[in-house]
Amino acid sequence: MTPNEVLERFASLLAEGDVQEVLSLYEPDAAFVVEPGEVVTGHDAIGAALEAFAALGPSLQGDIEHVVYAGDLALVSNRWVLDGTTPDGEPVRLSGRSADVLRRGDNGEWRIVIDDPWGGGR
Repeated sequence: MTPNEVLERFASLLAEGDVQEVLSLYEPDAAFVVEPGEVVTGHDAIGAALEAFAALGPSLQGDIEHVVYAGDLALVSNRWVLDGTTPDGEPVRLSGRSADVLRRGDNGEWRIVIDDPWGGGR
């Protein structure tokens, strides 16, 4: 998968609520920006953060704007919109511009190293 395809797979897996499979797209020591100023690292913490998004029954649409490659690293800029429903039935819409860093492993597979859905701030 290309970095673009990894992010597209992320969106479809999150919509399915398959957080464990979403985590397979991350390196074990990856960092995830839960909200501006709050960063968690590692699969356990990222999984807990993603469970909250998955609980919304989200539809996640992304528009990849730009990819910059440097050897086995890629920086992906992506505009996204998430529509879902809170546990009490209220509709919710979140949007942002993400900045994601992916690394190509020895096996050729791309994995997320840094996932900042807020693009460095909101």
